[in-house]
Amino acid sequence: MTSNMTARMLRLLSLLQTRREWSGADLAGRLEVTVRTVRRDIDRLRELGYPVDSVRGHAGGYRLAAGAELPPLLLDDEEAVAIAVALRTAAGSGLSGVEESALRALGKLEQVLPRRLRGQAAALQSALAGIDWEAGRGPRADPALLALLAVACRDHEVIGFDYTARHSAGAGAAVRRRAEPCHLVASGGLWYLLAHDTDRDDWRLFRLDRITGAVPTGRRVPPRPVPGGDAAAYVAARLSAAPARYRAVAVVQAPADRIRALVPGLATRLTPLDDTTCRVDASDDRLPRIARTLAGLDADYTLDADPEVVAHLRRAARRAMAATRTAGGGDAGEVME
Repeated sequence: MTSNMTARMLRLLSLLQTRREWSGADLAGRLEVTVRTVRRDIDRLRELGYPVDSVRGHAGGYRLAAGAELPPLLLDDEEAVAIAVALRTAAGSGLSGVEESALRALGKLEQVLPRRLRGQAAALQSALAGIDWEAGRGPRADPALLALLAVACRDHEVIGFDYTARHSAGAGAAVRRRAEPCHLVASGGLWYLLAHDTDRDDWRLFRLDRITGAVPTGRRVPPRPVPGGDAAAYVAARLSAAPARYRAVAVVQAPADRIRALVPGLATRLTPLDDTTCRVDASDDRLPRIARTLAGLDADYTLDADPEVVAHLRRAARRAMAATRTAGGGDAGEVME
């Protein structure tokens, strides 16, 4: 009898951790017990120190609240693997102050992770290793802000924040904004918030390194469908259409599919021209990123670019030529043929 009660309470705790609120009837149905038994088990959890709040309303219910200490989390196999992979990725994510904490948490998790799940996590992490996240190459994201926005996206809670727009400068340039968060997106070493701007009644992308003073408002709204129904595709299109500081457009003597495989993440910046050529828009705010994109093409191309881009590429080429001379294996003239 005691064994059954312990298993049921663990199941109850697991359910409370998966959803913000549960009605007593829903919990009773999941556990196949009476509502009265659920109330008794909730009282036992409270005696053990779990902060379970009663929710007022027509049906009533329960919610696992934030407490003074973090209670043990109950994870199924898929959740455990997902967290292990996320912690390994976070250890090199470029999030300021997160790397060491992620490694400590990963050590604790892998100590109790069954061998079969450790193998799954390692295999999945290996599959992700080829993706170029460009971590650390842009402004580092504030983990506290990232966490706040992630919760706001989950709960569809309107937030207020100060935002410094792309071309703003000087003191007092930040403008107060209110938005309905939808998705957090990492791209090109930067983090973005996709949200519906309530004042402008339109979708906007906000760079996290330009957000300050973010505060939840307590107002929740129904989730909005992203235009086109695909958040990732929408964000890729918006980023590729955004004006860049430096223009660089290459016409490449190779099929689009081949270039797409060589340079992941081009998305809508790659346009097929015919079966053997394509156009790549490598425009960017940072000259080194333009150089990396062009270097990855591995095919002949013609370039239409701003003078600053051309000058940066020439400097990089001179450094490469000097390095090949000191490394041996022929003179610079041979290298350039």
